[in-house]
Amino acid sequence: MAFLAHIKALFPPSDAGSVPSTLWAIIAAVAFSSANVPEAVPAVFKSALEDLDEHDPQEQIIFSRKMREAVLMSGLLSGMPRAINSLVALRDATPEHLRESKPLRDTARPPAEWDKRGDEVFRAVYRDSADSVQKLLYDAYPDLGWFATTVGYGMTYGGTDVLSTRELVYVQVAALVAVDAPRQVGWHLANARAGGASAAEVRAVRRIAMDVAARAGVVWRRGVPDLEDADRGGGDG
Repeated sequence: MAFLAHIKALFPPSDAGSVPSTLWAIIAAVAFSSANVPEAVPAVFKSALEDLDEHDPQEQIIFSRKMREAVLMSGLLSGMPRAINSLVALRDATPEHLRESKPLRDTARPPAEWDKRGDEVFRAVYRDSADSVQKLLYDAYPDLGWFATTVGYGMTYGGTDVLSTRELVYVQVAALVAVDAPRQVGWHLANARAGGASAAEVRAVRRIAMDVAARAGVVWRRGVPDLEDADRGGGDG
């Protein structure tokens, strides 16, 4: 498909040796899912999977798991019904040997440990602005602060180690672009750079998410922040 070739070409070449980067596909799948076009997610998945056919089969397992986790995580920002529809469509397109048979998360983990894990991941994403962001959330509504830290960053974002912090932030950017949340897009563009991502890669993530969302019919009321406009003010993504 010409459009998939277009967005794939936007992403900088992989620095992981001979294994092709699949980050473009993860970003595109999240943007399609968040824009409520679940039927496009399997096409993105299959296109990226084909690029891995000549490499170690373990890479296919890793990629498949990353794709599922990214779509699941994006549901926290775009709505779980959209993530559900996309994951069902993705399951039908996934070969049997690449599917999961049980939860990856530790379902018996005590709540206090999720509190701790959530704070760790939150600080890994927001870094110097973590305290101000958490204060904003708790001041707005204490249960919002708890939900964001424990359920969002603990159980959901920090429930597995499938995605790196950089990949998590990219998932957040893609979902937020697709749901027209410019304030939070700006925060996470800045978070990506503060976490060490290159400007070229962050711009590519933004561009892929925008192109996918536009194709899905998303219209931005006030535009999408550029990397240079990213605000470190804090947020709830």
